[in-house]
Amino acid sequence: MGHLKGINRVGPNAILQSAEALRALGGQDTVERVFEGAGLLGLLEHPPQDMVPASQAARLHATIARDLPPGLALEIAHESGRRTGEYILAHRIPRLAQWILRALPVRLSGLMLLKAICHHSWTFAGSADVTHHPADPMELTIHDNPLAVTGCAWHCAVFETLFHRLVSPRLVVEHRACCAQSGRICRFVFHRDR
Repeated sequence: MGHLKGINRVGPNAILQSAEALRALGGQDTVERVFEGAGLLGLLEHPPQDMVPASQAARLHATIARDLPPGLALEIAHESGRRTGEYILAHRIPRLAQWILRALPVRLSGLMLLKAICHHSWTFAGSADVTHHPADPMELTIHDNPLAVTGCAWHCAVFETLFHRLVSPRLVVEHRACCAQSGRICRFVFHRDR
């Protein structure tokens, strides 16, 4: 699904929610400066409605990390990921499924959510191979993550939002390996706060 017509594609929220987070935390001038720096100014006039080339989302995320002060860049990536998670909850996961996940024991709910995330990974990882490991703690691995930026704050915030709302607010997401730091995988570990 994430690989259409030879182009690796991801869901438009990787761009749309970044624009909203930039606007909320940095103002319209910051949005325009960052989108121009990423070569994506046209997307502000005509926001994407469908899947977008992963390279566009990757350029935007990299430009945020490169061109903004580190603290602001991290805050924007986190807010964009949080907004993406909220969008998924509001529009992509049926209410009944959300209710069931909340009612299940934490471990079972977490495993079911990880499986669903892997099944729909094209939205945030394009055609990258995404796997989950049911060990304790649970893990999710993105091989050759097309949207990797050091720390992957956007991915962490998406996962945190989903897990906090559907599994347990006590679950912590740690990013323990990163494609952006000379690795082949991004590895996310999910465990309960001690």
